[in-house]
Amino acid sequence: MPVHRSPLLLELNLTEPPAAPDADDPLARLRARGRHQLRPTLRALHDAAADRRVVGLIAKVGGALPWAAMQELRLGVRAFAASGKPALAWAESFGEGAGDMAAYVLATGFGEIWLQPGGGLGLLGVGVETTFVRGALDRLGIEPQLEQRHEFKNAADRVMRTEFTEAHRTALDRLAESIFTDAVAAIAESRGIGAERVRELADTGPRTAAEARDAGLVDELGYRDEAYAAMRSRVGADAELLFADRWRPRLRPHVPARRRSHVALVEARGAIVSGRTRRGPAGRQLGSDSVSAALRAAASDDNVRAVVLHVDSPGGSAVASDTIWREVCRVREAGKPLVVSMGEAAASGGYYIACPADVIVALPSTLTGSIGIFGGKLVVRELLDRVGLNTGMLSHGARSLMFSARRGFSDEERERFAVIIDALYDEFVAKVARGRVWTGSDALGIGLVDELGGLRDAVRIARSRAGLPDDAPVRHAVHIGPLARLGRPKNTEDPRAVLGTTVPALGDIAAALGLPAAAAMRMPSIKVR
Repeated sequence: MPVHRSPLLLELNLTEPPAAPDADDPLARLRARGRHQLRPTLRALHDAAADRRVVGLIAKVGGALPWAAMQELRLGVRAFAASGKPALAWAESFGEGAGDMAAYVLATGFGEIWLQPGGGLGLLGVGVETTFVRGALDRLGIEPQLEQRHEFKNAADRVMRTEFTEAHRTALDRLAESIFTDAVAAIAESRGIGAERVRELADTGPRTAAEARDAGLVDELGYRDEAYAAMRSRVGADAELLFADRWRPRLRPHVPARRRSHVALVEARGAIVSGRTRRGPAGRQLGSDSVSAALRAAASDDNVRAVVLHVDSPGGSAVASDTIWREVCRVREAGKPLVVSMGEAAASGGYYIACPADVIVALPSTLTGSIGIFGGKLVVRELLDRVGLNTGMLSHGARSLMFSARRGFSDEERERFAVIIDALYDEFVAKVARGRVWTGSDALGIGLVDELGGLRDAVRIARSRAGLPDDAPVRHAVHIGPLARLGRPKNTEDPRAVLGTTVPALGDIAAALGLPAAAAMRMPSIKVR
């Protein structure tokens, strides 16, 4: 006698992005315990609609979400809603007047939006603020001596200047405009409101819950229990609630896992540095050794038929970026299709490592493109004098202390360093055209990316190019895990690590200011960020 199984109502909490820990990083998996997982969530959103047991989807939305993460999730929500099964989003508030426009755009991917009666809707637009630290450095007695190539290398501007240059302003203004335009289009299409009317609503917000309903921005006002009751009235009172990331597709007969042809997934997330992937004061650092090893493993594995490189990086070390670039080229030379999926950012070094791919897929808001390089040091001589720290110097070799933070470059040293910067810049633009950072939507129009979409779209393309079936598995490429590198000495290309070991307390100053370049380098760290 067949066992009766209750229908499933999938639920989500999208008030913060689901966690996406690396498969080979047990510490990251430990930190992510208790949080919903991104990959299983996306799989459920895209595939669960075909499961006859799954009868609907309900999700709590709200909070500040990164635009790229929101767009990846929205693609999944729209895929589920396209099946015709009910999909309902409910929110306590969309920012209470503080914005949170990305969360509202995510909600519009559902078939119905509920808002708590006491909440509000902060549909206000997209703004950008940049803090320039040059004034603070001057007061502290720190002099930035940086070389940048060229006018759109804006990471250095935050340290070298006190206000926007025209190029910096132009680049950021276009980023904000592009993201806002895409958001307006998404809202207009989903809510059946003209784009000009959406812009007008943004210009006259924020709104109370009642005003948002009257403007057609939400469908119903109600509390959580009322939203769930409304959903159960449609799908049946016996529907069992299940978090979406715990849904599993039905098992099918398949070839043993170790023998099956598959797509290899290589993660490239974080600021690019030499050495192994690790965590620093500013977050995850993407090590060229780790990513290169994963790419080599994928290239040499006969069961790997294609590779997807997931890039989410603002850039970093020029040398480390070039190392990864070479391994990406070697995967293609091995005859395996390589498709890049871009996350929140693939800028400068992040785009550098992506450009040899067969196909590049970006999300509409992905910060995309090549900019240039910069490098140098922050001279802290005046700061040390102010706090009474004297420095004794001994050297053998006329330029052995060239990159000391305790003195400035001489004219000859600066000239020689400029030659090095120029040579690296020429090497960079020979592989990646000079330009500025764009959104994914704009990058598509100028040929920097090939398609708009998420990771699943990149996997679909990789399977197709490799001649694999639609259900061919995706597996993380194997590379050295973090437990093998505990206790490893800090890499000298980590700018904040060098700061902390060179000048007492200066690492704390750099972290507080968010400085992108080393203040005291024994060797230059040249960035393509």
